[in-house]
Amino acid sequence: MSKSKFKILAIEDNETIRDGIVRVANKLGHEAVAKIDAESALSLPEHFDILITDYKLPGMDGMALIPAIKQKQPDIEILMITAFGTIELAVEAMQKGATDFIAKPFSPEELSMKINKLAQRVREKAELTRLAEENDYLREQVDVEFNYGDIVGSSSPMQKVYKIIDKVARGDSSVIIYGESGTGKELVARAIHKASTRKDKPFIRVNCGALAEGVLESELFGHERGAFTGALKRKKGRFELANNGNIFLDEIGDIPLATQVKMLRVLQEKEFERVGGEETFTVDIRVIAATNKNLKEEIQKGNFREDLFYRLHVIPVYLPPLRERKEDIPSLTDHFIKKLSHELKIPNLKITAKAKQQLVEYNWPGNIREFENAVERAAVLCEQSQIEASDLPFLTNTKTDSMQLPDEISDLNHALGTVEKQLIERAMEKTRGVKTEAARMLGVKTSALYYKLEKYGLI
Repeated sequence: MSKSKFKILAIEDNETIRDGIVRVANKLGHEAVAKIDAESALSLPEHFDILITDYKLPGMDGMALIPAIKQKQPDIEILMITAFGTIELAVEAMQKGATDFIAKPFSPEELSMKINKLAQRVREKAELTRLAEENDYLREQVDVEFNYGDIVGSSSPMQKVYKIIDKVARGDSSVIIYGESGTGKELVARAIHKASTRKDKPFIRVNCGALAEGVLESELFGHERGAFTGALKRKKGRFELANNGNIFLDEIGDIPLATQVKMLRVLQEKEFERVGGEETFTVDIRVIAATNKNLKEEIQKGNFREDLFYRLHVIPVYLPPLRERKEDIPSLTDHFIKKLSHELKIPNLKITAKAKQQLVEYNWPGNIREFENAVERAAVLCEQSQIEASDLPFLTNTKTDSMQLPDEISDLNHALGTVEKQLIERAMEKTRGVKTEAARMLGVKTSALYYKLEKYGLI
């Protein structure tokens, strides 16, 4: 639907007037649906932008219809028609929710003027709603956007990433970013957005792995009022908010199969319906996805659709883990030291060469996210604004982090339980107690990890 085209519902029992309203609406470029009574109009499933209704109708009259349709479609604009154009009637109609009033007989030109005014109100409200919803999403993302700073690193693996960013940013093909948790996949997605022709349009982020199936569909596609319990008003989804811009689908490998089918249609046809709605929306978006999973393995397991994989896997970007680009750690250290000096208000924050070397030697299973957290923790704990090696005792080199088995194994179940407990403790330590990250590192569901934590008395 174009910006200037709206859906108009006309309710009038006089056939001549009813047909005239439809002709005027169509001439103005709108889509009009006509009914002879209020009851049949209320049973329609579509969403309408404008209602034009007569006051005198068979059955429910126009005055009773106003609150009834407002309950279903609160944002609808209403024009009341009557042959009894008294001031009292006009005031009552306005109090009940009508926007404007027109008295019979009226000319096509007068009706056109009234419709144009209502259409302008619809446009203005839609724009205000769009800006408000975009601002809500932007507020949600402010912390995310600045958590890890800009991409830092001049190593050979990162030079390859930069070259790909430069190439893919110019087009509109789907991009999928592969990398372990904490490698900076969202920073790459934002870099592609900022270098693209869509840089002045929305960049909308969705963490697909953090939302339950029903919630995820509502977030992606939006929903109509009453689509499910708690859906008190119509809501635009993130595909709709990302129109003309880029949408970043993080943790794409965690999307349920039923949602994958609907997402495939968006990628193929650029269209979708809101949850609980029948109106089809068309969007112009570029999809940038990311995952820490091997999607080909997920296809073999039956967890991911092969056709969706090929739609996403047009331009793959592989982000190296921090342990494979250790030559970047000194520059990353300087970057975060400068950033933390400002954020923590620690003037002239420094780090010794020995402490910096200790950062280089560690293998960083949590990658840049873990790295920044470690440097921040050391900055808070250090004395005299200088990070020493002694301020990093919580770093354990993965090369010497060996498994401790029981000295004697007389019971296999007990021995396996001991090893399992140690693995869980190690994962919790490396992820700083973040259970979702620990579960991902261990390859188990978060619910299973909670059970094991309780079993071994770790919470």
